[in-house]
Amino acid sequence: METNLAFVANEHRYDDADTIYARCGLSGVLLPRLSLGFWHNFGGNDPFERSRAITRYAFDHGITHFDLANNYGPPYGSAEETLGRLMDEDFHPYRDELFIATKAGYDMWPGPYGNWGSRKYLMASLDQSLKRMHLDYVDLFYSHRYDPNTPLEETLQALVDIVRAGKALYIGISRWPLQALKRADEYLRERDVPLLIYQGRLNLLDREPMDEGILDYCDRHGIGFISFSPLAQGLLTDRYLNGIPADSRMAQGRFLKEDRLTPELMQYLLQLKTEAEVCGHSMAEHALRWILDQPGITSVLVGASSTEQLAKNLQCLTI
Repeated sequence: METNLAFVANEHRYDDADTIYARCGLSGVLLPRLSLGFWHNFGGNDPFERSRAITRYAFDHGITHFDLANNYGPPYGSAEETLGRLMDEDFHPYRDELFIATKAGYDMWPGPYGNWGSRKYLMASLDQSLKRMHLDYVDLFYSHRYDPNTPLEETLQALVDIVRAGKALYIGISRWPLQALKRADEYLRERDVPLLIYQGRLNLLDREPMDEGILDYCDRHGIGFISFSPLAQGLLTDRYLNGIPADSRMAQGRFLKEDRLTPELMQYLLQLKTEAEVCGHSMAEHALRWILDQPGITSVLVGASSTEQLAKNLQCLTI
């Protein structure tokens, strides 16, 4: 279906604000409880009209936070290019209603300056990202991963200077270990650029941020927490309960390997399905609601391959 008519946002998109939004730590920022991730389904190999339909549907239902990274695609950079086109054609009038994030930390271009956490890489990457997204600034810029070989102060000072240059309003970190998180929190507070949010993988199959004390630290120190991969690449849905679909991520083998689906895991998934059905929920609703109910959780990043899938995920907010 063509969706290239002039976009006029749903005037009722904020009617359920009390249900939709949560404060991010001790900041002034409110984030939607479900945020839209551009990791999959928004690259140059994906149909633009489908990406547009999903993004319009999200915004029409109060999802104001779009999460990207420099290497999202494929190919690298193309998810940001998709957002740039969407900003030009659909969302330019709504820029100040959006909270747009991007990241740098993983491999992006060849050579020694296109990866990890050096000042040169972070600053060059953000400049490239802004050009691709047709933006003057991002609302949130992340260090996408901890770099054990670059001095922590170099990475953190680059983030401070990015904010002071007006290229980002807030700073986040993703998948940093606890001790590095503590140092980042201290360093950034001392320079009046407090850490807004931590992004980590948290779901019913992976509770590492809880087990390591990261979620608790964020909760006690006024730092938001946003969970990515909340459905474990689709494992926490009914998609794999009857085999491996030919069009699934597991069949493609890029991010999810077949050997992950062990008999023990299948037994646990069937147990979760039964628990969800007893409550009248789908597995996905059950899994998303579990994350949202953990103390310290601000938001959950969901991907979507269709507006129907996004609509089903949004139902977890009413449980």
